[in-house]
Amino acid sequence: MSVGVLLMTHEAVGKALISAAHHVMPKLPLRVAAVEVPPHADPDVMRTLTAHHARELDQGEGVLILADLYGATPCNIGLSLGALGVHLHCVSGLNLPMLLRVLNYAEKPLDELAEIAASGGRGGIFIDHA
Repeated sequence: MSVGVLLMTHEAVGKALISAAHHVMPKLPLRVAAVEVPPHADPDVMRTLTAHHARELDQGEGVLILADLYGATPCNIGLSLGALGVHLHCVSGLNLPMLLRVLNYAEKPLDELAEIAASGGRGGIFIDHA
């Protein structure tokens, strides 16, 4: 069993990151899906859709939700799944280094994978002072 990964993003972000991850790793070692929340979407409808995806991804080890922006609708919907009985951790600030780091540590448990995600996201940021 392994942790499922659910990207909660604004439109066109999640699927693009999954596509980029496939470019780097043609066979992803974890089950990954994206829910992209369109503008003016009904949060209740999106919550139901997201809960369905999360339950499909959860193979008994929980779901790691990677959200693009803390406090925005996609993140809030992801966080609300805990109240629906989904075992999850949510990490916001999603970027490609974060997703790739998670995929490189696929064997880790949910709690540790959340920490790895945060570290990977921060560690992928560099300033070129040239």
